[in-house]
Amino acid sequence: MGLFKALFGGKQDNTEENKKNDEAKNFDMFKYDGVKATRMGQQAYAIKCFKAALEIKDDLEVRDYLATALLRHGELLPAYEQLQTLAKAQPDNQAIFIQMANVTFMMEDYEAMSEACENAMQINDSNPHVLLLYAKACIGQGNPINAIAMLTKAIALDPDFGDAYLLRSQTLLNMGDRKSAREDMEKLIATYPHNEDVLMLKARIEHAEGKADEAILTYSLVIELNPFSTDAFKERGQVKYEKGDMIGAKEDLQKVLEIDPDKVAAITGEYSAEGIEHKVKQAYSNINPFGI
Repeated sequence: MGLFKALFGGKQDNTEENKKNDEAKNFDMFKYDGVKATRMGQQAYAIKCFKAALEIKDDLEVRDYLATALLRHGELLPAYEQLQTLAKAQPDNQAIFIQMANVTFMMEDYEAMSEACENAMQINDSNPHVLLLYAKACIGQGNPINAIAMLTKAIALDPDFGDAYLLRSQTLLNMGDRKSAREDMEKLIATYPHNEDVLMLKARIEHAEGKADEAILTYSLVIELNPFSTDAFKERGQVKYEKGDMIGAKEDLQKVLEIDPDKVAAITGEYSAEGIEHKVKQAYSNINPFGI
């Protein structure tokens, strides 16, 4: 038998076996070259490697790597499509649906984000992070009431969940409930007194409450932390404008122009050094004073 196999079947078997061995080697080469490229920040090359590996063999780990590389390369929809494939293969893996929610949030596809969150909640409805994501989806769909409910549940599960307090306070302020917004803000400011986002929230609440001088002081604290915060300059200028401080408002708007000219253009439609006072009036009559 050994002689007949060597004469008539050995060459074919060896060729088939060699082909499989070559494919396995190539798969590993593309996979690990892709991983290395991802770590080096070479996402475009990593994507090519992972796609080449998947042409040889469908592999969930490689699809996961590919989704990450696509996401880092800014290719949101292709990344989401890879995650959909992973979700079908592993329908009980909550982490996949959480990632899908994050990607769809960046895509501003709040319907798909809600669906991803609902799938994640079917696996485990006691994950505060999922509830936070669902709240963001609700806000994106214009449903702040349901968002408040999700955030309240998240806080009940994790009383120290700062991101949930922050979003709930921002949402309550946007809904006009300044009292409840302040309650959440005060808890945050006690824990994170030097956090830029928390201080911006505090300033916006003070502005909404008509406490102009306090709001200006708080916006100034934000600017001390981040001298490039165009939102802080813009909103502080708004408060100054409302107080009749045209010089201060002009200075803050000019600072926004220095940092980000496009932002001023978006407010006024056109901006130049000439007629600055008119531009200040035009700008601050058009912007949202709360920046929300």
